Amino acid sequence: MKSLNVNWNYPTAMKVGPGRIQELPQYCRQLGMTRPLLITDPGLAGLPMVAAAVAACTQAGLACDIFSDIKGNPTGSNVDNGVKAYRAARHDGVIAFGGGSALDAAKAIALMVGQDRPLWDFEDVGDNYLRVNVAGMAPVVAVPTTAGTGSEVGRASVITDEHEHIKRIIFHANMLPAVVILDAELSVGLPARLTAATGMDALSHNLEALCSPVFHPMAAGIALEGIRLVQQHLPDAVADGHNIHARHHMLVASSMGATAFQKGLGAMHALAHPLGAVYDAHHGMLNAILMPYVLRANQAAIEDRLTTLSRYLNLPKCSFEGFLDWVLHLRESVGIPHTLAQIGIPDDRTEDIGHMAVADGSAATNPIPFTPAQYSQILEHALTGKL
Repeated sequence: MKSLNVNWNYPTAMKVGPGRIQELPQYCRQLGMTRPLLITDPGLAGLPMVAAAVAACTQAGLACDIFSDIKGNPTGSNVDNGVKAYRAARHDGVIAFGGGSALDAAKAIALMVGQDRPLWDFEDVGDNYLRVNVAGMAPVVAVPTTAGTGSEVGRASVITDEHEHIKRIIFHANMLPAVVILDAELSVGLPARLTAATGMDALSHNLEALCSPVFHPMAAGIALEGIRLVQQHLPDAVADGHNIHARHHMLVASSMGATAFQKGLGAMHALAHPLGAVYDAHHGMLNAILMPYVLRANQAAIEDRLTTLSRYLNLPKCSFEGFLDWVLHLRESVGIPHTLAQIGIPDDRTEDIGHMAVADGSAATNPIPFTPAQYSQILEHALTGKL
């Protein structure tokens, strides 16, 4: 009989609702910050929402600076530069502000400001997390502006090793931000294409968590409802970016997905991580395109589960095929391309990507333990559109 002994961890203090960004200074103070460093991406750094957050901190007596030297797929160099900026100005805390890239980079910087080892020494392998000097870590308030990665409730960061061209997961339980502000008003300006890609990323997190064979019924329940929220609200969020109700529920669905994937991820992410590292493609878009091809490859192991999910979503056909039809319709309705070739991914490294996918940590909890050749075949299907 399989052991029922498991370890469960759940999220942090979450301040949810439109307009709650104005509470940012008080949470910084509660965490002992007097000189926070607001870390964001270049696209947000010059926008009014960032200026308003900095101004609110300044008016509250907090000396707040901005660091925004972050790529769409953040690199080890981005983290190193952020640590230098943090130390140079003697900051004492981090505001992680933006999409998944900014949040991942910010959490990694907050980890590294008090370490004397290089970043890759804390890769999520074995007991590497025991190397962390926990007392040196900086406190973090996380403010997501996209509904996708759920990095605000994660205990890890995905950082690209630009020398090896692979993504590495940096992990420590204390990387979980101490406070999260989910304010849908901050996501209003996100373009429809990015709203769609990030929303499908949230779906992929909930869906792969639900399909993971790991025993975690609380996470499974969260994933189930997270998928329903995406079903109900992603089309509206894409169609009308000012729909606060839809934006609000997508932010919640995003946080739910990253909470649920304590149960594990799978082949979508195992392929998306190396593809993003090699071709610098958008992570959410990769997951969105890969989704139906991975579902088809996993069909034998997940058919019963997706039949149950179809009933919960009240789909016209309560079956694996009915759920796959819904995914294909949803992708089309929000403007997701059908193949990787349509976003410029070439077919020149399918064999390499297959081997990289097997080595990715997400592969360990895929419902079927695919071989490198099987991953390469899934990739070929996603390139050509074969379902």
